[in-house]
Order: sequence, then C-alpha cells, then structure tokens
Amino acid sequence: MHGVPLSRWSAADLADEAVCAGIAQDISASTVARWLAADAIQPWRHRSWIFPRDPDFTVKASTVLDLYAGLWQGEPLGDGDYVISADEKTSIQARCRCHPTLATGLTRRMRVEHEYDRGGALACLTALDVHPGTVISRCAPTTGIAPFAALVEQVMTAEPYASARRVFWVVDNGSSHCGQASCDRMVDNWPNATLVHLGRHRRVKGPRAPCAARACLNELRTRRVIRH
Repeated sequence: MHGVPLSRWSAADLADEAVCAGIAQDISASTVARWLAADAIQPWRHRSWIFPRDPDFTVKASTVLDLYAGLWQGEPLGDGDYVISADEKTSIQARCRCHPTLATGLTRRMRVEHEYDRGGALACLTALDVHPGTVISRCAPTTGIAPFAALVEQVMTAEPYASARRVFWVVDNGSSHCGQASCDRMVDNWPNATLVHLGRHRRVKGPRAPCAARACLNELRTRRVIRH
C-alpha cells in the first residue's frame, strides 16, 4: 500500500490513512487499536498450530499428562518419585558487556552498558523438577548425547534424585535423546531413571491472513457505512 510494506502499518498509520482516504473526518490511533482488539472477527490475525503425526500421540501425551498430575500407569506417585522435564535451547549468544553495570543510586537508575563483546554461541540444557518447580541447568558448546548425559549426571548425582525410588525424565524426540537406544542408555547408567518420550509432531503453518492494514481500512469503511 503506497509502496510501503503492509506489515509496517501501525494503528497511527491506519488512522492517518483513514483520514486521507476520506473514510473518516477524524480518528485517533487509540480508537483504531480499540476497534481491532474488540472485534470478534479479526482477519488480520492468525494462529499457528502443531499437527500430530505420531499414531501413538494420544497415548504418549496421556502418559506425560498423568505424570504431571502425579500418576504413573494409573497409580499415584509416591514420596520417592520425581518427574523431570528436560529440554535444550541452542545457539544462545554469549554477550559480555564492555563495562560493568552500575548499581542503582539515590537519584540514579541502574546503568547497563549498551555495547558488548560477542563470546560465541552456547547451548543451555535445563531440567525442571515439575512438581516443586526446581530448575537445574548447565551450558555447553553444543547439544548432543554427551551434553545431555552430563545434564542427567548433574541431576542424578544430587539429592533427592540420587536416592530416589524413581525419576521420570520427560523429553522430546531430539537427536540427543531419541529412540529406544536413549532409553537403554538411561537405564544402564541410572537404574532408577525412566525416559519418557513425547509424541512426534510436525509444524503446520497456518493459512496466510490478510494484511492488517488492508483489513483495518476495510473495517473502517464498513463501520462508516453502518453508521451512516
């Protein structure tokens, strides 16, 4: 629209365009934003979703949800049972500020140096103890079987997991811990641990929605017709 990418139109831009196009004599950006937020039909918005492709997705999902609810194979978990949800985040940029942060003063906000030095990229591996909400994490140069094994060792050698009756590890199907081989490795190294896989899925992109700018102007035209 007017040679400007449609995705760059803001509520203020739409309000100005509505006035220039003769759709409204005067309208504010806040009014445009309020109308868009209040409408039941919002064609300028879309939602992505994940479509399961694992034929056993329902069974696997039910198993994980049961664990989160404190159940395993229909029986309540005991005091010596723990549920760990683990995942990895790759390619996190390690940035070091060029100067130390200055603490807050009596009349001064905390000051954080804007410029930084790049320290490469790291992977963060995290284990969440689901029920108490305890987080255990570590950084590694990359993900893989060995970094995941290091995370498992970090958790399983610490209490209360080292002496726990059972520790359930909920993981996805990433290459670090996929397939039956990963389950066998877990049991061989940690007899009181059980690896529980989530169902496989694929990402399905939602249909392209009409541009916000064009849809909003159409909405303004509709409102003008209704009001007159």
